[in-house]
Amino acid sequence: MGKLKKGSRCTICKAKGGKEKAVVFLPHHRLALCRDHYIQWFEKRVEKTIKEFRMFSKKDRILVAVSGGKDSLTLWNVLTKLGYEADGFYIDLGIDQYSEDSKNLSLRFSERIGRPLHIISLKDEIAPIPVIDKSTNKPACSACGTAKRYYMNRYAKQLGYNIIATGHNLDDEVAVLFGNTLHWDIKYLKKQYPVLREEGGFIRKVKPLCKITEKESAMYAFFNDIEYIEYECPFSEGASSIEYKEILSKIEEKHPGTKLQFYTNFLKNMYPIIKEHYEKESQINICKICGEPSFSDICGMCRLKKAVEKSGVHN
Repeated sequence: MGKLKKGSRCTICKAKGGKEKAVVFLPHHRLALCRDHYIQWFEKRVEKTIKEFRMFSKKDRILVAVSGGKDSLTLWNVLTKLGYEADGFYIDLGIDQYSEDSKNLSLRFSERIGRPLHIISLKDEIAPIPVIDKSTNKPACSACGTAKRYYMNRYAKQLGYNIIATGHNLDDEVAVLFGNTLHWDIKYLKKQYPVLREEGGFIRKVKPLCKITEKESAMYAFFNDIEYIEYECPFSEGASSIEYKEILSKIEEKHPGTKLQFYTNFLKNMYPIIKEHYEKESQINICKICGEPSFSDICGMCRLKKAVEKSGVHN
């Protein structure tokens, strides 16, 4: 988001002979927009991204990964307004007040848009994140990611959904891309595409907000009176991705459009090369314990469960 000049008028309204004042300036798009035209621009941009990457159609059943944050609720709102069959899926991570607040906000939003929200509790499935953090050597954020991927995929199949949509925004994607490029981690760079196709028991996963910045998402939520959890998960402190975001935001401030250029050029120029030369992935197996798809004989979730059980730490 850039700084608006005093008295700036909406670019679109101005072109139509109107005099509506602009409330948002998007420097890398050279657009000054009023509230209504910003909402329209945002929703059209998301729809364009969905079509560009052939993510899904109106025939698909979409399960949105809902966390109570601005991005997941914004995504759910946009998909519903665009006419897609999109329902929510919330995992109660058992992180004290943070989980309680985020769950309540998700439930209220579900009621507001009239779409169902499926809820599961990590405590019932394995153990709350604080317990997992104490009982295993796995970092809390890593364990959380493993649990989310596993249960989203498992329950999407059980509930009859064929698409999983997450609210990862442009800032999220470029931070991960930056980190993976620093380490030249081909395994993860290969998974940076905004669509991960369905195969071997894995549901198709998509990121419709991949070209939307964090600030743009927050502004959309503000204009639509979307209540979301405004404080960070207590376990996110010190995460390298946060540092990468700060570095990239400083560059973006001086050179608007850098984040989008970095991401789109990767998808256009580098991703096809990586995909071509590293097409062969580890064979998808079936976990010997739970029967879910896995790249090893025992999936990450079952290994995590074993570690928790072995530790003797209880919920």
